[in-house]
Amino acid sequence: MEDVIIIGAGVTGAAVARELSKRELKVLVIEKNSDVCEGTSKANSGIAHGGYDALPGTLKARFNIRGSLLLKQLSKDLDFAYKQNGSLVLCPEGGDRSMLEVLYKRGEKNGVKGLEIIDKDRLKELEPNVNDRMTGALYVPTGAIMCPFSFNIALAENASVNGVRFRLSTEVKEIVKEADGNFRVITDKGDFLSKLVVNAAGVYADKFHNMVCPDKIRIDAVKGEYCLFDKAVGDLVSHTLFTLPTQKGKGVLVTPTVHGNLLVGPTAETVEDKEAVNTTMEGLAQVLDKGALSVESLPARKVITSFAGLRAHEAGGDFIVGENKDVKGFIDAAGIESPGLTAAIAIGEYVAEVINGILPSGKKADFIATRKGIPSLALADDEERQQLIKKDPAYANVICRCELVSEAEIVQAINRPLGATTLDGVKRRVRAGMGRCQAGFCSPKVVEILSRELGRDAMEITKAGEGSDILKGINKHEA
Repeated sequence: MEDVIIIGAGVTGAAVARELSKRELKVLVIEKNSDVCEGTSKANSGIAHGGYDALPGTLKARFNIRGSLLLKQLSKDLDFAYKQNGSLVLCPEGGDRSMLEVLYKRGEKNGVKGLEIIDKDRLKELEPNVNDRMTGALYVPTGAIMCPFSFNIALAENASVNGVRFRLSTEVKEIVKEADGNFRVITDKGDFLSKLVVNAAGVYADKFHNMVCPDKIRIDAVKGEYCLFDKAVGDLVSHTLFTLPTQKGKGVLVTPTVHGNLLVGPTAETVEDKEAVNTTMEGLAQVLDKGALSVESLPARKVITSFAGLRAHEAGGDFIVGENKDVKGFIDAAGIESPGLTAAIAIGEYVAEVINGILPSGKKADFIATRKGIPSLALADDEERQQLIKKDPAYANVICRCELVSEAEIVQAINRPLGATTLDGVKRRVRAGMGRCQAGFCSPKVVEILSRELGRDAMEITKAGEGSDILKGINKHEA
């Protein structure tokens, strides 16, 4: 019998798990994919929003502001990439400049610090490459960028070392509220009993909510397509550039990433298929066209890859977080779209408080609050590289030339808590395959290292779990 089962190991589920790991509870996270961070959390803008956009009084506003305040220190505690670069909401010629004032007042009411409406001259000082048709902007100095992969993985690893168990590649099929008040969570790998259930299932959160709750909800999957540019143009802008928001969202943004690339996107298309993460010619053309409205000199020839992600949009437009009023012990963390990445740790705090009110438990005296990431060869200076190689000679064996990732880093990624078991798992942890060639050269060596470290035949190694085989057969035999 578990105290709490969390459905979903994305950033929200992992944040809840970490908060619960501070207490004397038996916690199990069930995730259908082969790794954490394989749903919505793996494909988004990587933005820590300042909090000016959410309507005052909403859960989005509340958790955005709290999350924004926590992230900088948390990035140091858990050692994930984060940079407070600031953001700008651009107003074009003919645009409704009064909207900047609306967003300014909204942000002030939400508690955002340092907001400023700036004119064209000041905008050009901050961003020389911004399109000349922009007449001014709302400057948000608290805006930031972060790595969504390392954030999600850091939360999950820290939860794991503090006692939370993870069942990956395990799909929840049904949830039943038993006569004794407990929950039976039925999966393709067997049944699990729990006193409480946390529904953090992203675009599928409505499916699980509606299994047990009489008040039905609807989660729409909104697909967003992106273009990622080479690091050669990563300094084209220094702030995150938004356009004036519409009912469909914050529009196509142009932003640097914490790893030195340039990211442009997303589109916003409601799709029926909740696995539809394909890109389209039309969508990517829209990304580039709209991105050029903010930065006219976007170099399309420098795009190294494109991708799409899904946002979990709830029909009411706000997060749904808390215990269901009709089903005691069933706790939703649903409809977590933007600013969900920023809000995740605050949602985790709140859900943990709700759970402590239902099932009181003591705090762990031995809770481990910090976590160290994998030392990076690419980020080290010459002296640090020599020290890394002296400590582990495998740091001298570069596997991914584009991102300067060594064998030592890949081995650590595999052998850490909740370690990588797939090519994508390695990529998200140490960036092998994230560079200009998009894994064209390093994949065979990464497969070889995964095979060796996991003790599996190379034919069993996959890109991202079941159904994504890399090797299909042997075409040459030794004489």
